Amino acid sequence: MRKKNSQCTLSAPSSPRFASIPTWAKTARSQLIGGITYGIGMALHEETLVDQETGRIVNTNVAEYLMPVNADIPDIQTIIVPNDDKHSNPLGVKGIGELPMVGVAAAIANAVYHATGVRVRKVPIRIEDVLV
Repeated sequence: MRKKNSQCTLSAPSSPRFASIPTWAKTARSQLIGGITYGIGMALHEETLVDQETGRIVNTNVAEYLMPVNADIPDIQTIIVPNDDKHSNPLGVKGIGELPMVGVAAAIANAVYHATGVRVRKVPIRIEDVLV
């Protein structure tokens, strides 16, 4: 772990320094990457298809549901800023879980807007939405 301006930057798992990082930081890094990956999937891949006549979900199993795989996700670097917050609970701990996915779809939609000039307001973002 490198400290710079009160930020803790986690090294990549292949780094020899990764072994010295505490277990909670490794777990937190994995949770952050998982949440970001979930957000990328929500923005670009995942879609629930509904039959308009019956109202039933058409893609009801994982075989028919498009999700991001390892090849779809770029290298993700995470930064954990240490913060003692005794107001959240007596131990000062906070959950990470799916929290990182919240802003990812919006950030991707803004990137599409800045690159194309077309504002897409639904997910998943498809090429058909941009070519109007």
